[in-house]
Amino acid sequence: MSKPASPPLTAEAFAAACNVSRETLSRCETYLALLRRWQPHLNLVGPSTLSDPWRRHFLDSAQLLPLMPEGTRVVLDVGSGAGFPGLVLAILGVPEVHLVEADQRKVVFLREAARHTNTTVTVHARRLETLDPFPVDVVTARALAPLPRLLDWTAPFLEKGAEALFLKGEAVEEELTESGSAWMMRVDRFPSRTGSSGFVLRLGEVRRV
Repeated sequence: MSKPASPPLTAEAFAAACNVSRETLSRCETYLALLRRWQPHLNLVGPSTLSDPWRRHFLDSAQLLPLMPEGTRVVLDVGSGAGFPGLVLAILGVPEVHLVEADQRKVVFLREAARHTNTTVTVHARRLETLDPFPVDVVTARALAPLPRLLDWTAPFLEKGAEALFLKGEAVEEELTESGSAWMMRVDRFPSRTGSSGFVLRLGEVRRV
């Protein structure tokens, strides 16, 4: 018999799980309301995920915060899409977040979401490979590409010492094996707090073989 699905996570339960203040939660609620308004026109996230957004998007993003190196100040979020995880991390207090998104319609949404939530982020409306590398502490990505491709795209940042926090699914071991032929790296795996088949990969000391 399959395990019954968990009931949707409430905003209050998200705030308690992540030690989020009332003011910060209010900004997240503003973000979610904007996402719901734009979703029918732009398909920003999988429609089914909006039945449990606090788990599938907000907690999924916020779980990266305690996995970041102490003193992290600059985060580069690649393929930001609707802003998960990068915009959530900015709302939760990461000092400098850069969102990279090539889809111009999603760029408009990201800028509107940042404005409505009074969140300072830098939105790069371009493909990652056209972005000149600059010092960052952490690179994040969610549901963007298989790991070998992610490493190729983010290498200019990772090879300068940034760590990676990538949200991955059940194919994580296969992707790591495939990456091993071209890359050496320190790998930490963490079970996702939002689903039994998900993982967070923390990668450091990334070097080409």
